[in-house]
Amino acid sequence: MASTDVKFALIFLFQIVVGILGNFWLFYHFTSHYLRGYGAKSTGLILRHLTLINSLVILSRGIPETMAAFELKSFLSDFGCKVVFFVHRVARGMSIDTTCLLSVFQAITISPWGSRWAMLKGKASQYIGPSNILCWTLNIILHIMVPVYVTDKWNSRNTSRTMDLGYCISKLHDKHTDLLYMLLISVHDVLCLGLITWTSVFMVSILHKHRHQVQHIHRTKVPPTSSPEIRATQSILVLVTTFVSFYTFSSIIYIYFSVFYKTCWWLITTSALINSGFPTACPFILLSHNHCVSRFFSVCMGRNTHFPRLIREI
Repeated sequence: MASTDVKFALIFLFQIVVGILGNFWLFYHFTSHYLRGYGAKSTGLILRHLTLINSLVILSRGIPETMAAFELKSFLSDFGCKVVFFVHRVARGMSIDTTCLLSVFQAITISPWGSRWAMLKGKASQYIGPSNILCWTLNIILHIMVPVYVTDKWNSRNTSRTMDLGYCISKLHDKHTDLLYMLLISVHDVLCLGLITWTSVFMVSILHKHRHQVQHIHRTKVPPTSSPEIRATQSILVLVTTFVSFYTFSSIIYIYFSVFYKTCWWLITTSALINSGFPTACPFILLSHNHCVSRFFSVCMGRNTHFPRLIREI
């Protein structure tokens, strides 16, 4: 076994352990808060769902990549390849959609009562369940062709029209069909990334305006970086920047594979690490900013006229 393979195997193992522990702790954190009656229940529901999706993304890609790096041959059958890649693609899409849903819900929560989104404040939590079901349905339909394209590497007879994915292969069909499928995936990713970016800019602008409105409330001079609005803004920017960076690189690599039909070992490995990058980092970003930010967003569920008093308490 080459030393490079061992290094990547250890990296994947580290990513799996850290990612699963981080998501488990985030799930436990918000579940315990829910049972104690703390925090916004709707946001907690989305975040608990996100932790399960993130764990599925990490396991469905990390475990096969680790086994392949350790040069374990034929560990996936044809059925196994189809299941692993289908689960990973659906989970990846759900990770993007759930993060998008979280951003939209937080934007509705923090929006002023005089805005056009005010009518959704009281009803938004009712649509979380149906939205999750709709996202699952759309992603299953969107990736329904993955089991048709993917098969096991070791029992394949015709390798002239295939793309080597390391431990499985992807059968290439008509180029127009492949490009159409790639286009559908890309449109989905671009729409979600665009919506997340837009809602994040909206939330940052609301927080900035709100901070200026309540500055006269603070009787003592508070360093700018310690205000709850600044900390909430930093949390949003860090999370969105991490999300957009990882999934933009992931989409670029996927488009490269789909257009040029060329693969290489290091690019496939890099793609696997990037795909699991955000699900691994996400819980730590959320936990590191959660103490005051979650309370701030919970405050925003109330009327905006209550903000000054509650911000002093934060």
